[in-house]
Amino acid sequence: MDPMEGLRAAMASVEAYYKKQGIFQGRFGFGKRPALVVIDMAYGWTDPAYAGGSARLDSAIEAIRRLLVPARAKGVPIIYTTSPFQETPQLKSAADFSPGFRQWDRRACEIDERVRPAKSELIIEKEHASAFAGTALVGHLIGNQIDTLLITGCSTSACVRATATDAKSVQLRPIIVREAVQDRSDIAHEWTLFDIQARFADVIGLGEALNYLQSLPAKDKR
Repeated sequence: MDPMEGLRAAMASVEAYYKKQGIFQGRFGFGKRPALVVIDMAYGWTDPAYAGGSARLDSAIEAIRRLLVPARAKGVPIIYTTSPFQETPQLKSAADFSPGFRQWDRRACEIDERVRPAKSELIIEKEHASAFAGTALVGHLIGNQIDTLLITGCSTSACVRATATDAKSVQLRPIIVREAVQDRSDIAHEWTLFDIQARFADVIGLGEALNYLQSLPAKDKR
């Protein structure tokens, strides 16, 4: 059996069980004051010259570019995350040394120019998977009275998942935009989205996210 076919069969079986039990069927839905977080779309993840980089993220970059337009037009707070450059990186990270690839450097931690932050947009350096862990993110969200966190970036199975889980823990509405997140592994990506949708966040399509952003009142009326 093709691995992806096997995964789809497994997900269908799990979903049938959830429905039979009547659990994990709800949705957070949209609130009134969203923020958009762009997780780790730096060259170390987006450029395949690095061992931890992958061209699979190109599609997510294009989706994020589309989200940035209405988000900026409506004055939605936009927060980027990346890792701080360290001469001795943490173990088990995208910065792991691998012969034949570009060595991890300061460029690896710079946000990809295709989704370059505006001067007014916040860049948070984080040392852990979640954008919340050990950072000032929650304070910025509270300060802006945010109730909904639109989650984009990479990787789905690690930093996206951890951020969504922590967003739920602080009583936000975590909403992952499917086309705007990606992973090095298609199987890890699909399974994680399925599992997160069940328990920790809503997973929505790009079109629904764009419609939501475009429906928001003008930024001077929010």
